[in-house]
Amino acid sequence: MSNYFYDMLPAEEMAQLHYIPTVSGFVEWIEGKWGDRPAISDLTNTYTYSEMCARIARRRAFLGSLGLQKGDKVAIFERNSIDALEMFLAVTSAGYVAIMLPSQLPAQAVVGSCMKFGVKALAVRDEFKGMVEGAPCKVVPSSSMAEEGTPVAEVSKDDPAAIFFTGGTTGAPKGAILPHRSLMRGSFNGIFAPGSQIGGDRYIGLLPLSHVFGLIRGMMSVLFTGAEWFAAEDMKATISKLPVIKPTKLVLVPGLCEILCGLAKMYGPGFLGGELKMIIGGAANVPPRLIEEFDKLGISLLAGYGMTEGGNLTSGNSDVKTRPTSVGKIYPEQEVKIVDGEIWMKGDNVFLGYYGNPEATAEVLADDGWLKTGDLGHFDEDGYLYIDGRIKNLIILSNGENVSPESIEEPFYKCNALKDCLVVEDTLNGEPCIAIQILPQMPAFEGKSWEEVEAFFNKLVADINATLPSTHRISKVTVRKEDFKRTGSLKVSRNQN
Repeated sequence: MSNYFYDMLPAEEMAQLHYIPTVSGFVEWIEGKWGDRPAISDLTNTYTYSEMCARIARRRAFLGSLGLQKGDKVAIFERNSIDALEMFLAVTSAGYVAIMLPSQLPAQAVVGSCMKFGVKALAVRDEFKGMVEGAPCKVVPSSSMAEEGTPVAEVSKDDPAAIFFTGGTTGAPKGAILPHRSLMRGSFNGIFAPGSQIGGDRYIGLLPLSHVFGLIRGMMSVLFTGAEWFAAEDMKATISKLPVIKPTKLVLVPGLCEILCGLAKMYGPGFLGGELKMIIGGAANVPPRLIEEFDKLGISLLAGYGMTEGGNLTSGNSDVKTRPTSVGKIYPEQEVKIVDGEIWMKGDNVFLGYYGNPEATAEVLADDGWLKTGDLGHFDEDGYLYIDGRIKNLIILSNGENVSPESIEEPFYKCNALKDCLVVEDTLNGEPCIAIQILPQMPAFEGKSWEEVEAFFNKLVADINATLPSTHRISKVTVRKEDFKRTGSLKVSRNQN
């Protein structure tokens, strides 16, 4: 399987890139490797890799002046800014543990998170200072730097590097502890895509750095290949600047893909900057319809699979045209197996456990290192992985059979007139049944009445029901006029209450 990825890159580029097990080693490597290439920009300030790493060293020195000890936790409450990126790399390369707090967190949650995780220092954006009063730790500006820098710390690949909030579409958020090896394995996996990957690319940090996909694939993998990363402190304002930045690649969730696709249709492909060739989609199911739409624009929309507890990137698919519903093949140096339909993984990508929650850790992490993902899946005869759903979402039928709602939803996403759908357990005439809620792609129904829209989807349900076992058929259909309740990564929440 490894050759699938190694063969994607030109041989001369593959010879220059290798897995680096710690953030400290990574920061040293990119400084020496990419030197004078532009690294980060906010359209006002642009810093080369050498300049960025010098600034990170000054931030490390500042953090050291706070009296922090190795392993102490440092929270960062920022937008997707240069300060956020540099502070994260400073914290982790200094031997501390970084916690990226979502910028939309309310004040009470910020203070509560600092208490829950035993945070020793909180680096905060100036505009958020009023929200952190009462924080039980040292509070410092996220722009802080010392006059002189200090070297990276000596860390082990097994030392904790960062804590990310995770909870998926259901369940209370937990703090997943990623060691250096896990963070860096995911970052290395992110370099693999068809064609040249070294230098010359321009990315925009549209996904929040508090989200593991936004930080690892959307930022760390970008720096791994010597590309330029543009800050997106205000997403709407940054999207309006696409024609100025002219990104060549983007890392997005499907919800954002949907928005950009609509803008390209409305204003013409030039709105995306005219140089965008590839989008890496993740954090939710990538509908085949979107893959087709971007292909018409000359843009490859690639899909994959991963989870916070597994270092974010487990599989990747560059063959979306021939296998649009697969999440691809397994990245090198990882083991994946299917146990009773559940995906298990093992390798240096696996996390250390949930902070302060040994019971939850024991539920998913076996003594021999296997991570029980909670995701249902299968491989085809060529080694491509397919996701069949989540164990916790299973619907138990009256005959005792388990049904994955995601497996029923999958054929609906082949319909270009459907934007999103959700299969749930419901009742009809007092009896349990399988129901579906459908969100139309309204531009497909221009000039049509709402009754015609409903009739279209009722027929679609009838057609798909005819392909399903009688026990799996949908008995109740709701066509929505309002969007679904969504998670922070814009995927449909399983809890619509």
